[in-house]
Amino acid sequence: MERVQSKNLFNFPLKGLAEGLVAEIDAQIHAVHSSGPPVEIRQKIVDLSLQDDEESRSELLTMIRANNAGLMKMVSSVPEFVEAAKKIEATEFKVPTSHDGNFDVLVEVYTPKTLVGRSDNAAFIFAHGGGCVSGSAHDSKPYLDWMALSADMVAFNVDYRLAPEAKCPNNVKDFYEVVKYVCQNAEKLGIDPKKICIAGESGGGYVCTGACVMLAQNDESHLIKLAMPAIPMVDDYAFSDPGAMTLEERDSHTVMRQVWRMIAADMDQQAEDPLLFPGKASDEILAKFPPTILVEGEFDMFITSAARLARRLRRAGRLLEFVVFPGVTHHVCLWPAFRMGEMFDGTIKKIIQEYLHK
Repeated sequence: MERVQSKNLFNFPLKGLAEGLVAEIDAQIHAVHSSGPPVEIRQKIVDLSLQDDEESRSELLTMIRANNAGLMKMVSSVPEFVEAAKKIEATEFKVPTSHDGNFDVLVEVYTPKTLVGRSDNAAFIFAHGGGCVSGSAHDSKPYLDWMALSADMVAFNVDYRLAPEAKCPNNVKDFYEVVKYVCQNAEKLGIDPKKICIAGESGGGYVCTGACVMLAQNDESHLIKLAMPAIPMVDDYAFSDPGAMTLEERDSHTVMRQVWRMIAADMDQQAEDPLLFPGKASDEILAKFPPTILVEGEFDMFITSAARLARRLRRAGRLLEFVVFPGVTHHVCLWPAFRMGEMFDGTIKKIIQEYLHK
């Protein structure tokens, strides 16, 4: 495949600290997490992550899902997102799959009313966050409504199956099957087949990157104009020596070890499988990836893994941009006020305009 050509649009100066709006949001998050029940919940999650038995892992999963549900409830009430929903036509369809029993993957579709009836829309196929063990597609609707409107595109929100109920690679395969369905039915869906983007954040970033691996393995990357994993889980860095980790990586590595154990069908047998750890994909597979933009935060808990993957993709000729937001943690990147701010919203709009619409 020919090397992709970056437009080199983004080079935020990294200063090793949070400033302006990012600092304000970081302080708000710290205030929420530093008193009352959130402190107790966070400590309980850490304590459970240090145990290595199924009962503790099950309790940990319950707490992760409850914690994620609380965040999603807050997001759903943001006034700007509520207003955006009024300008969206929401529909859905299901994609039948058979790779892990017979299962129909639900896909929620958010079309700006200004785009309804058109046949040349850009598609944004999205995998929600939650570590691949929590959340649902519908949780991301408020933000995706906003994004679809902001970037003039149709959002396809994929309700892939979660671990540990569905093990790797079935989560990735659910998403991949939807991607193939949208590509094969673009005309019926009102989509320009030359303007299809796949994306995901956090655990959904893992699912999206895993789908890139499958597309590369099957010589199908030409179907996708742009892949955009954000703050993605991509490898087993959490199992390495915490002494060399950043603060955020150290604080989260025991929880992430347990999350990966929930996702894996067999951690030992899948240790080198790029469908479990996409960051371990061979150079030959990376060279067949769709054109990719990786989006990260300077203080994200996955920054080291993402940076390593970005460097490998750049050398393989498949990296369009590696966008790193200064001073931004994982939590800040998911916070509504940051998403609606110029740094994030302006960047995403520019990515979509320059690399998907053109």
